[in-house]
Amino acid sequence: QVQLVESGGGLVQAGGSLRLSCAFSGRAFSSYAMAMAWFRQAPGKEREIVAAIDSGGTTYYADAGKGRFTISRDNTKNTMYLQMNSLKPEDTAVYYCAATYTSGGSYSSMLRGLSDYLGQGTQVTVSK
Repeated sequence: QVQLVESGGGLVQAGGSLRLSCAFSGRAFSSYAMAMAWFRQAPGKEREIVAAIDSGGTTYYADAGKGRFTISRDNTKNTMYLQMNSLKPEDTAVYYCAATYTSGGSYSSMLRGLSDYLGQGTQVTVSK
């Protein structure tokens, strides 16, 4: 079993920044075989991928966050991060940390919205 716990959400004004953290743990967690990602879901909308990172540190960003968001992971601290800058009201959503087992630690399946594990989510609200 793998546990994912998000933190760092909150209320921020447009143009501000937040850094989300995801602490991962569990005997089943394997840094070498697991890709990780951040998803988000806004009210009335489907969950969408924000960014992903494979076991080697290669990253992917959805268009909405390119140039503004940075995903990273520190396997020595069992933590993944999402640095969000220049936040916009349309970034308001519940943000979820996700992890999945993949061959070689690739995030390709996560780009289709798939994950083996999902955190409980943290609310991010961006005011105008």
